Amino acid sequence: MRLQSCYNFQDFRRLAKQRLPGPIFNYIDGGADDETTLRRNTVAFEGCDLVPNVLAGVGQVDMSVTVMGQKLAMPVYCSPTALQRLFHHSGERAVAAAAEKFGTMFGVSSLGTVSLEEVRKHRTPQVYQFYFHKDRGLNRAMMERAKASGVEVMMLTVDSVTGGNRERDLRTGFSIPFRLTLGGMMQFAIKPRWAIDYLTHDKFSLPQLDGHIDLGGGALSISRYFTEILDPSLDWKDVEDMVRFWNGQFCLKGIMSVADARKAVDIGCTGIVLSNHGGRQLDGSRSPFDQLSEIVDAVGDKIDVIIDSGVQRGTHVLKALSLGAKAVGVGRYYLFPLAAAGQAGVERALGLMRTEIERGMRLMGCRSVAELSRANVRFR
Repeated sequence: MRLQSCYNFQDFRRLAKQRLPGPIFNYIDGGADDETTLRRNTVAFEGCDLVPNVLAGVGQVDMSVTVMGQKLAMPVYCSPTALQRLFHHSGERAVAAAAEKFGTMFGVSSLGTVSLEEVRKHRTPQVYQFYFHKDRGLNRAMMERAKASGVEVMMLTVDSVTGGNRERDLRTGFSIPFRLTLGGMMQFAIKPRWAIDYLTHDKFSLPQLDGHIDLGGGALSISRYFTEILDPSLDWKDVEDMVRFWNGQFCLKGIMSVADARKAVDIGCTGIVLSNHGGRQLDGSRSPFDQLSEIVDAVGDKIDVIIDSGVQRGTHVLKALSLGAKAVGVGRYYLFPLAAAGQAGVERALGLMRTEIERGMRLMGCRSVAELSRANVRFR
């Protein structure tokens, strides 16, 4: 299978599966426990139907949006995700370049494999996805670094104070540094192309954490990072202090209840991402799309409401925008293309998404995102 033969999410997923060692593919692909929430995130969109208007005279289509003060040429952005240079040696460099080409926002993770400063050279709005550590001094130092590098949006992940039960990773022994089971090692052995690329490019590192936490040399695995370094006692007072210190666009990622959405407004956040971490944390959690209307009704006029998790089609984006989301984040949607073909893969995926959204808006009779509304959707 070749990149030119990929036309949708499942095509990119199949191509990535061909090219990645099993443990790494399953790290991207898998979810928590029985993966019920992972599946539900996408299925949720199927219960909502689009109701188009015809003969609307749609000449030009404007799919631009403004979210958390950032003007985006399309209503989809690349959510921050960890460990990207494990999937393809270019990692965040490729994703940032593709996002810049399409005029959309891009995120760097605390567990990112390229530094904030390096990807800042791309002239596209940049999000820093932040994990809250027990070491308050470390938290302050990392935020100061992000501010100095010109990051536009601070995004605190609030649904990951401990790691989810990802059983696929337990079966293969996937961790950083690698501690693979025999079966996991065999999966690497039969994909030599990945190993050659991994060994002949820059040494793998986590530059946001270098100098603060020793994650190499067998000292600390990613799973231990979540269970030993992150602070499970994180509370609303801690977040309020962070919002005040950052003094700019501040977003909470992982909000799912109306009560929490209202608290985010009260402490001065400018955005929230309805997210269950792509089904990778609390299995059985409700899908963000299922929660969207309720939260938009409660706070949509006070804060920018965004969703991620399970988005695979342009029509999924149109449904979310019709219910009041300001923008939609994607993760696996660009990670599989990244793994399959680097920057060219991410560009193809974003190009297909842009085409699907534009086509869908024409068929819906909408000239701009602002014309999408609940009149355009019905739930079965």
